[in-house]
Order: sequence, then structure tokens, then C-alpha cells
Amino acid sequence: MKPGRLLRAAALLLASFLAATATLGCTAEGRPDAMAPPPTGGDGPSASDSPSPPTTPPPGPGAAKGDPALPRKLTAQRLDWKPCKTRPGGSAPGAAWRCATLRVPLDYAEPRAETLAVALIKAAATGPEDRRVGSLLFNFGGPGGSGVDMLPVFAPGYERLRERYDLVSFDPRGVAGSSGIRCRDDRRIATAEARVDLTPDDEAEEKAYFEDAADFGRGCAEDAAGLLPHLGTAQAARDLDLLRHILGDRALHYFGISYGTQLGAAYAHQFPDRAGRLVLDAAVDPEADMAGHARNQTIGFQRALENYLRNEGRDPRQGSREIAALLARIDAEPLPTASGRKLTESLALTGIITTLYSELSWPRLTEALDQAEKGSGTALLRLADSYNDRDGKGRYGTQGHAQRAISCADDPGRPTPEEARKLLPEFRSISPVFGGLLGWDTAGWCHEWPVDGVAEPPGVEAKDAPPVLVVGTTGDPATPYEGARRLADGLGEGVGVLLTHRGEGHGAYGSGSGCVDRIVDAYLLDGTVPEDGKECAPDKG
Repeated sequence: MKPGRLLRAAALLLASFLAATATLGCTAEGRPDAMAPPPTGGDGPSASDSPSPPTTPPPGPGAAKGDPALPRKLTAQRLDWKPCKTRPGGSAPGAAWRCATLRVPLDYAEPRAETLAVALIKAAATGPEDRRVGSLLFNFGGPGGSGVDMLPVFAPGYERLRERYDLVSFDPRGVAGSSGIRCRDDRRIATAEARVDLTPDDEAEEKAYFEDAADFGRGCAEDAAGLLPHLGTAQAARDLDLLRHILGDRALHYFGISYGTQLGAAYAHQFPDRAGRLVLDAAVDPEADMAGHARNQTIGFQRALENYLRNEGRDPRQGSREIAALLARIDAEPLPTASGRKLTESLALTGIITTLYSELSWPRLTEALDQAEKGSGTALLRLADSYNDRDGKGRYGTQGHAQRAISCADDPGRPTPEEARKLLPEFRSISPVFGGLLGWDTAGWCHEWPVDGVAEPPGVEAKDAPPVLVVGTTGDPATPYEGARRLADGLGEGVGVLLTHRGEGHGAYGSGSGCVDRIVDAYLLDGTVPEDGKECAPDKG
């Protein structure tokens, strides 16, 4: 999902983790992971000049095709799967999991030069070998989410899939345990959260807002200047293809959520003859530019907020005005919290946004708003911290750093501050709560970014690919439903197959609809393609 200064965590992690555990907090803290070394010159220690077979042979006759433009030391590298190391401040995922590092070219135009590390995690299939389909690769969104952290958390919901697939995920280039990026230290992040108003009200606040945006970009360039130009989705899709080849699969079988749908569609566009069974859940609108994504999210989050208010028995318009008034009071006088920190308007907005990813977290919004009306910002701050990837010791992860770098690399259309000001009336008319935040963000997200975006965003047309299952949820706040139809259409006639989930939340699979789960399972396990336009409700078995 993109853009969005606040909309930066891997959304499925928030929605599913909040729903499954009924506790707050982010498990993917994004701290350095010892599994993946930083970028190095040459081809790195895991590449080999002599041919080596893939760890797991492909099912059936034939061989996995690799990219002939890549050197043998990359296409013949052997993955050294070992028990996963415990991350600082975290825990190892368990005995079933193995971790490894893949080397990929920094620049595919010069594949024999510098390489990057891509951190991997895998749990082997549990069923008979003769029933095994291959590897199923997961991307949980962001961009910036760590698949190495997330897959073990969600794997209990994938046990049926694991009977016939090795479950595999990865940290894309620029993310977490892979050759990553950190644009600020914890102290400077905390200072910006406390001082920078993400909905500036006057000239001084605007100046501080855009100065902070430019400073963030400079920090990224200082940390990883050589990496920034090579963090786009098109490059990540080529990394996926190299991984597919090294895993020994003739076709890529893939499950992408949120931004993961953009990555999966880019893969199908670039490698239609190597696309296997692709599920794209919570689809990103392929037609939207930076302002278009922000407009879509303004619509989506306002829609989700109104659905929440109706569920509370409140008038949606009046309830929205009351929340906007509460935010205005917090803007004028931030609220005290139990931690001693102040709840600003920006942090309050983040806390509200957090709860809208899953219907099961709506009670937390009620509790947090009630507290705020009584003068305490503790609950909203706790929600904001979980979204901002901040732990109890004040340490921040790097999801937002990677998301910003990847999304700015992908999008050449970067609105100016003046253009953002012109958008504000429209955005505020759509949502009195979220319009200001997302309107300003159209310009602030990539303001004075140190590298140019791609000339053209990655395409999605994949007319020669097999059917791709696109799943959209009607109440999705972050990637509104309308984008799913556009993605299905954009993939091409006979390729994009739309499954509609009539429900709430970001991501349909595992959200409570047995109908969705059965259709997705049948597609991935048996290759059964549903009719285009099939609809499911969350309470239908």
C-alpha cells in the first residue's frame, strides 16, 4: 500500500495480528538480522563459480528456466539452509523453519558487478513428495514488511497449503534482514514524531513539514546512496524470478497481499511464461499515481470509519465531524499519556488508522476515543506506536524507511507543495478526518527525494500468463475495492480473475470467510480457477 507517511506497516501483519491475538504491538520490529550480510563488492560469499543443483528439484519433467543474462555464479548458487538465528530482541521462529541468503545483482544492467543479500525463510511441505506442487512464495505488503518475520507468525493459517507447498518468504531488497536501509536513528524519529505536524495549519508548520521530509531523504542517501536507485518493484520482480529458479520451480507460485499484489502483477507482466498460480489479495490500484493512491486511501479509510460508526449505532457524518473536532482539540493541546509522552494530532490519527485495518479491532477504537474524550491519550498512543513500529524501549523498526524508498523509486509523479494545497479541499470534502493528512502527504512523501523515480511505473498487463486470482474486499480501507477490478482488468482478458469479498478489513484470506478460503485453497492446491466475478461474504461457510 502506498503512499502514506503513516500507512507504512505491512498491513496484513496489523490486521491479522490484532485480530488473532487481541493484543497491540508489532512483531516485525525491523531490527538488524544477522542472517543477511550488507551489500558487498563482487558476487558475495554464497555465490559459486561452479554449477550446483537447486536444493529442491522441480516437480515433474523439465527444468526451472533461469535468466540467461545472469552469470552462472548467480544462477547456479546454492542456498545454505540453516536453523534461523534469533534476532536481537526477538526469538527464533521454531524448529520447522530454515533460513538462507540469496545473492542478487544490485543492478540488473550490470549483473556481474555488485550484489545484494536477500534474506529467506522456509518451512518444508508436510505432505507426500508425489503430491508436492513446489514452493509458495509470500509477500505481506508494505512495501517494507519483513517476510522473514511475518511468515512464521501467519503460518498456522497456511497449514493446508503447506501440505503441498514449501512455504517461503523473503525480505525484499532494501528491507530488514536483506541489504537494507535506515534513514534515521531512533532519537531523531522520536523527535520528528513529537514536533512535526503531518497536517500543517500555517506557514511555519508547512516549512517544518517539508524540511523534515527533505531531511529524511538526505538520511536515506547518507545511509545507502548506491542502493536507492535500485529499490523499485521491477527489480524486486527480477529477484523473485532468480529465487524461483534457485528453488527449482519451473513456475512461480505466489501469494501477495497489499503491496505484494503490485509485486506479483509486475512479475506476471515481466515473466508471463513463468507465472504459475498467483493470488493477489487486497489489490493495489494499477492505474493510480501518487495523488491517486492518496485519494483512494482517503475514500477507503473514510468508508471504513463510517462502517465502524454505523456499527456503533452512530450517524456516520456526525460521528466523523465529532472525531475531527476531537483531533482539532488535540492539535491545539496534545493529550498527556501514562508514558509521559504527549499524544499529538498526528499520533492520534495514526492510532485511529491502525484500528481500521480489521473489524475485530474496532472495540479498541471505541476504547481509545472514549479515553481521549476524557483527556487521556494513552490508548491512542499505544496504537500509534504499534503502527509506527516502536517497541517499549523506544526502538523503531525500518519498515517505513524501506516503504518510502521503494514507493518513491516506483513513482515518477511527485506532486509539489503547491499542487498538494490545491488537492486539500477535495480531500477534506471526502474525509474531514483523513483528508488533510493524505492530501499533504502527496507532496511530503517524496519531497526533494535524492533519486529520480522510474520513467514509467511497472506495468501489469500479462496477456500470455495463466489465470491470476485477484481478491478484493468491499470494505478495505488501505487498498479500496475498486482497485481490485482495475487490476484484474489490467492483467488482461482471461488472465485476471476477480473474487469479491463482501466484508471489512485489509486482506480477505483468513479473515472469516470460509468461501474465500476454500476458493483460494482450491486454486493454489488443485489449480481450480473460479468464475470471474465470484462473490463471497464473511459469514458464509
